[in-house]
Amino acid sequence: MMKKQHGPAFRKQLIELAQCPACRGKAVIKGVFHEMECIQCNASGWVVAETGEALQLQDLVMQLSFKLQEAQRKVEALKRASTTGIGKHYELNNRLGAGGSNYTGD
Repeated sequence: MMKKQHGPAFRKQLIELAQCPACRGKAVIKGVFHEMECIQCNASGWVVAETGEALQLQDLVMQLSFKLQEAQRKVEALKRASTTGIGKHYELNNRLGAGGSNYTGD
């Protein structure tokens, strides 16, 4: 049994997006003489993955913002991960070199 709910949801749902099959994510279609806006995806290059329908512009902006935030989190995680391991040894000063400088053994 579903719980009865009134009004909008408390959180916006993340909609899985896919590249538009008509323009292949480029937002434009090559015409005879010039490029035209893709009408299948509202010139965004993205459609709903499950149905292939274009999103309304206000929903599209929100979903692309979610994707951008996710990508930024991944970039930050990769930046933090790149300073661990063997590379961390080269960034720290071990004061074993001449004049107390860093000695890496190269």
